[in-house]
Amino acid sequence: MNLPNALTYSHTLLTDCVYAGATVVDATVGNGHDTVFLAQLVGPTGHVIGFDVQAAALQRTHTQLVLTGTEKQVDLHLTGHEHVADYLTSTTQIAGAIFNLGYLPGGDKTRITQATTTLTAVRAILPHLTRGGRLLLMVYSGHPGGLAEATAVHQFCTALPQQTYQVLQYGFINQIHRPPYLLAIERR
Repeated sequence: MNLPNALTYSHTLLTDCVYAGATVVDATVGNGHDTVFLAQLVGPTGHVIGFDVQAAALQRTHTQLVLTGTEKQVDLHLTGHEHVADYLTSTTQIAGAIFNLGYLPGGDKTRITQATTTLTAVRAILPHLTRGGRLLLMVYSGHPGGLAEATAVHQFCTALPQQTYQVLQYGFINQIHRPPYLLAIERR
């Protein structure tokens, strides 16, 4: 048996905290893999709020949701994740959230997530996390601009108060080409 890669482990961590009927956030919808996964976890009584800045990503995701019969519990928004607060009320409780930083696989590699917008979204979601809720950041730093975002996100996570949050870093350290790694923030 092999150690799970960071993306696989992110799904394990979400499975542990997301339940039927929960509200979750997919901050970077991309090709929809996490969106479908989250929609299946929350079930027909749950709610997935998804964001992407590329219409093609939302269309691909919508197709996957229809094919899996999970489109009813998902709201997709053609806007950046930095606007997540606009879609949350003061009483919204979030069981889980996931970000895949970088660019859309198979898409325009010049359209990348940025530290400022990512951290705006993270700051907006954290107060809404339930106890035991998790915000996961898949960090891809091997592209132009990726290392700057990774550094800023890592510094932010390192400074979170341990009385309120636990932060885990998970990833392979002996692979070439700066492999992706996971930062997992859990609310205590």
